[in-house]
Amino acid sequence: MTEEISPTGFRPDPATRVGGTLDPDPRRVIVKLFVPGEDAILARTRAHALIERIAGLGDEETGILLRQTLLRFGDRHHDLEATFRHHYDLVHHRVARTSELSPEARLLVGAYFSHEYAVEAAALCNPSLVAHPDQGGLDPGELRVAISLRQIGEGHLSSIGFATAVLGPESRLRVADRTGPLVTGRRTSALHRRDLLAAGLAEEDWDNEVSATVLGCLGERFDDDAFERALGGLPTDLLTRATAHRTLEQLRRTITASYAMTFPADVPLHRRVLWPATPAECNGMEDARFVRWVDDDGAVAYRATYTAYDGRSIAARMLGSEDLRHFEVTPMRGPAARNKGIALFPRPVGGRRLALCRSDGETIGLSTLDAENRWQSPVPLHGPRRGWELIQVGNCGSPIETDAGWLVLTHGVGPMRQYAIGAMLLDLARPERVIAELPGALLRPDDTERDGYVPNVVYSCGGLLHAGTLWLPYGAGDARVGFATIDLTALLAAMVAPPGR
Repeated sequence: MTEEISPTGFRPDPATRVGGTLDPDPRRVIVKLFVPGEDAILARTRAHALIERIAGLGDEETGILLRQTLLRFGDRHHDLEATFRHHYDLVHHRVARTSELSPEARLLVGAYFSHEYAVEAAALCNPSLVAHPDQGGLDPGELRVAISLRQIGEGHLSSIGFATAVLGPESRLRVADRTGPLVTGRRTSALHRRDLLAAGLAEEDWDNEVSATVLGCLGERFDDDAFERALGGLPTDLLTRATAHRTLEQLRRTITASYAMTFPADVPLHRRVLWPATPAECNGMEDARFVRWVDDDGAVAYRATYTAYDGRSIAARMLGSEDLRHFEVTPMRGPAARNKGIALFPRPVGGRRLALCRSDGETIGLSTLDAENRWQSPVPLHGPRRGWELIQVGNCGSPIETDAGWLVLTHGVGPMRQYAIGAMLLDLARPERVIAELPGALLRPDDTERDGYVPNVVYSCGGLLHAGTLWLPYGAGDARVGFATIDLTALLAAMVAPPGR
């Protein structure tokens, strides 16, 4: 690899790779609804005929088939019988003689309308690190961390998974076992926010008498029942307006962007999967950037941004959680939230809530959240300038606070669409000021990392500091996850003032 020339004597790729890798595991499967022929014109006919054939089985054969299925697949899933009952409930309207089916036959119908999906059969990549909520049972110098992962399965469908590891002492890394049945959680109603609903309607140009009346009937925070009451209370003279029906549809679409997902307390973190739950993310939840957020009042929570993808367009979403077990999902609104790669600062800065973004597709910017919870047009921080980043630049996760400034891991795209990771430093009190940057890449794909689902890529969604060392998880070739470290003092010493300073 050709080294970049630096007047400071900076050595390219100073990060040290540590430990092994996290590789995609095809045994990590969930159960999805399967409707035979659902992509064909005769979908209803095929499903109905299948159920009739199942109903025609004798009690003995039904029992044998169900027991065999549960024996073969039961230990791979959490409460498989409950999943079969749920899938039966989803298709039972196709059953002509529902009352005649025995409980075992209903479970068997659910089994035939189910299939396994390997959540990371294609790739595992783009991790971020945060301190784990459980720090018990550790030795001095150790830190337990939660690793968020982008899991990619058949059809390039992405979801968010997790792993657990212990860092330290020094460069020691221990990744915990990831086996066991996966759980996609239970969707529950969220407390919606009126300001986000108003912002979403304004962005889509649905600010009219109907939407204004509904918003006026809602509190600052409201649940699904309050929303339905507001819709039900609309005056007749508004409901007869030409745009009323389409406005109501838009209101419902906008409100579904917010939801909550809860996991059983006895399901460990590595078995939890955040699976697409709304139309806006039906083709994937991509590149979650987790951060441990500390508010001005000292309250601590986990937050993450991710990209929702519906197969045609993208949308920015935020996750909030106090324990990584119950998650609240809300949309992100405003000019800075119209592209990928938003990363939250871990605390307010001078009373402002800030985020890094790349709203123009190629420049790292700094955005502020306004009083109406809209992310405002960003202040440019760093654009494509050096050879390894001339196509575009972006962040690799939330800024990391150090005594010297906010450390921002960056990514750049160069010749042959090769991705590399760099770094820059922002002023602690005025993050719109770039005070230093690395003159070259911190990490680039080596010869063992060039090949993968997407060749020539190293990419991270967030590292952390522990005991004076920067820990950097990264996706290699969008296929597997590696880990690297660099001494913080050495990293800061290698930085130089940006041009013009």
